[in-house]
Amino acid sequence: MKQSEIISLSTAELQEKLSQLRKTYTDLKMAHAISPIQNPLQIRGVRRSVARLATEISKRELQ
Repeated sequence: MKQSEIISLSTAELQEKLSQLRKTYTDLKMAHAISPIQNPLQIRGVRRSVARLATEISKRELQ
């Protein structure tokens, strides 16, 4: 996800998207551990999206 898309989401939507992406991330890691996945860079992209969402959520909590 791009930062502009993340900013436009509500806090509840951010929480939901974060939980979905965390599940996707763990699924990708497990699949890659069992047998190499087609595009391993996909793992990095999902991990960074999780970090972006978590950062935005914590930023909103501080305000």
